[in-house]
Amino acid sequence: MFKTSLIALSVLAITVVATPIAAPASSCAAVHVITARASTELPGEGIIGDVVDTIVSRSSQTVSREAIVYPATLTSYLISQAQGVTAMKARLAAKASACPSTKIVLTGYSQGAHVAGDVLADNAPGTANVVAAILMGDPGHVRGESFQKGTANLLNGLFPRNSGALESYSAKLNSFCDFGDPFCAGGLDTVTHLAYVTKYGTTASTFVLGRIGG
Repeated sequence: MFKTSLIALSVLAITVVATPIAAPASSCAAVHVITARASTELPGEGIIGDVVDTIVSRSSQTVSREAIVYPATLTSYLISQAQGVTAMKARLAAKASACPSTKIVLTGYSQGAHVAGDVLADNAPGTANVVAAILMGDPGHVRGESFQKGTANLLNGLFPRNSGALESYSAKLNSFCDFGDPFCAGGLDTVTHLAYVTKYGTTASTFVLGRIGG
């Protein structure tokens, strides 16, 4: 199944042209969003950046944003993902230290969701400042979790975390995984894997806006 899924991923081309987004050099916004892009996307936020756009435009607060720098490759996937976890942990800790009153939001798509979920599962420094997180197509998906919002709640992803690893964040977390997704649900439909922003983007942004207080 893993080999089949990697083959499917190798033909997956998320054609979002994104420019790397850097963290603000100074001052602390009320809210800060840290994003990890999907596999094979260009540096930047990638497709899930549309959700962040909505959060920024609809929030009544100041919102800053950044995309972590990591390979996001399919070759040596687990090495790439581990580097993403290290990068997000570093940015999270730095932001929480520099801006202790800032509410932090984590977002990730596909490999990026795997990254963000593992950062939370590790209870990394700064996670106490995280008020919301959005995972879409997470290969670390675990069946039966209370924060699952898609249709594949009875299925595991390619790299399921330990059961209950994210339950302490259940009030802060929405994870979207639909039946048929090769990476979060062991399916065969890459189109499903690409559809989360279109299908659930409004739900995700509304959830975050509620968590940050509008």
